[in-house]
Amino acid sequence: MSEQPAGRRAGWKARWRRRSAELAEFGRGLPEQVPLVGRALRQLLRVNLLDCATRLAAQAFLSALPALFVVAVFTPAAVREGVLRSLRKELGLQGEAAQSVQQLLGSGHEQEAGFGVIGALVTLLSATALSRAMQRVCERCWELPKAGTRVAAWRWLVWLAVWLVWMVFQTPVREGFGVGGWLGLPLIFLGSTVLWWWTQHLLLGARVRWLPLLPGAVLCGAAVVALGVASRFYLPGAMSRSIGQFGAYGVVFTGLSWLIVMFTGLTLAIALGRVLAEEEPVARLLGTRTAPGRWGGARL
Repeated sequence: MSEQPAGRRAGWKARWRRRSAELAEFGRGLPEQVPLVGRALRQLLRVNLLDCATRLAAQAFLSALPALFVVAVFTPAAVREGVLRSLRKELGLQGEAAQSVQQLLGSGHEQEAGFGVIGALVTLLSATALSRAMQRVCERCWELPKAGTRVAAWRWLVWLAVWLVWMVFQTPVREGFGVGGWLGLPLIFLGSTVLWWWTQHLLLGARVRWLPLLPGAVLCGAAVVALGVASRFYLPGAMSRSIGQFGAYGVVFTGLSWLIVMFTGLTLAIALGRVLAEEEPVARLLGTRTAPGRWGGARL
């Protein structure tokens, strides 16, 4: 009797090994069978997706968020309230975490004196580290050389300013200006698509024409909508658990982790957008030109 179950187990193991080998063989041959998949995989390996996303998340957390606080402190109360609402919604801040941010922004002049004009300028200039990191991601995705500082410096400041303004108004737009999500989701998709379309063109120094950048912008818009919906379900509970376990440090751990997820999605969208823009039917439609002799040449 014992030999029969043992025989069945041996048969199952043999079938699983055979099926695993078949799946592995299929996976190895997939890039050749579906050229788009092969190009996408090579693009993601070359871009180094997680490394880029982690750098962007670190710069956003360490430099861009403090710059957002500085802007809020030196602006009217309505803008401060908009910043607080955006942080509550986008990072799932509740309870003590939301109260801490409220105290940091405040409404009096003590925060302004604490920052000072020089401190505020240094914080804002330091925040261009996020602009520089995003520029390097775009250049890596499109295999372009690094732009000169004289050409790129003003673009860093302009992109940062537009990004900070978008952060203030992102939550009202996502809520459809009070109408509801049925209007907010299309608006946030449209606004994010336009923003990331312009972002790529600006930070690449107009070295890539507008139309080839459109697929990546559309994917970025879709990623922003999807991540926004996911954050509503995941972040509040994750933030509460993290604060309960680690105290105030829980805000840092959870916020930084979510920023990594967010920038992973955006970097993935830009990288795959370039691949889609070079697909033969799409390339003809958008007028994408590749360098002769290899996939992934520079765009003009």
